Amino acid sequence: MVNIFLAFLLIGSTNLYGESKASATEDKTVAKEQSTSKNLEKAVFAGGCFWCMEPAFDIVKGVHKTYSGYIGGNKKNPSYEEVSSGSTGHTEALEVHYDPKVVSYRELVDVYWTTMDPTDAKGQFVDRGTQYRPGIFYYTEEQKKIAEQSKQELTDKKVFDKPIVVEITQAGTFFPAEEYHQDYYKKNPIRYKLYRFNSGRDKFLEKFWKKKSK
Repeated sequence: MVNIFLAFLLIGSTNLYGESKASATEDKTVAKEQSTSKNLEKAVFAGGCFWCMEPAFDIVKGVHKTYSGYIGGNKKNPSYEEVSSGSTGHTEALEVHYDPKVVSYRELVDVYWTTMDPTDAKGQFVDRGTQYRPGIFYYTEEQKKIAEQSKQELTDKKVFDKPIVVEITQAGTFFPAEEYHQDYYKKNPIRYKLYRFNSGRDKFLEKFWKKKSK
């Protein structure tokens, strides 16, 4: 988990490569086609702004693709404007398509804890409201069991100075966000880095995780 986090920090401190919207769209389409032909599994994690969730999982070996989107609400095919208003009950989340023969669900959960603030149920950093609440959404009972065990272990280790409030909920329908949100950190690296730096996310993560890597 430590090595993964260090790589994540490295991405946040170096120049991210650019990518055109056309090529990104093609990549997403190809990935979805590949997902149907490979024995991939899915995991869904919410940790505030989905732009900031993608990089940490994209670098994990065994992860084939990630999709920013919405889950947990009561409206079909919600738009970003609707979700961000807090009126649909959805939360911004990331759907991870991964090869369980290469990376385990437990390893993905371990990555998740190092990407957000699990002690804040009312939003994440500068983004406030239930649409930015943290959460783990499981597809199988095995995923639920692993997530609950991981959460309890983290609680027992007392990594954070406040209780962990991340809810572990059965996944409903995941709705992919609009294309311009996908791979945002690649398409708009400068805007992304400015937003991320000013949000306070990295400062929080460094406080609780960087010292663990020494």
